[in-house]
Amino acid sequence: MYQRGGRRVVSTEPAWFKSSYSGSEGSLCVEVAILPLAIRIRDSKHRSGPQLAVGAPAWKAFVGHVTIV
Repeated sequence: MYQRGGRRVVSTEPAWFKSSYSGSEGSLCVEVAILPLAIRIRDSKHRSGPQLAVGAPAWKAFVGHVTIV
């Protein structure tokens, strides 16, 4: 949500973010957007390219695995 001309506007675009572990160059990064029905993942170098959408259980399993490796 943001302000435009004194009115609140709800954005339909997902809020994308990178990991705090991403380097400053960003050449090997993915971006993630958490939506109500899916988690979307995209290549930070190709923002208009394809996106991968996974359910919350799959995302939770993935994050749990990579944080212990």
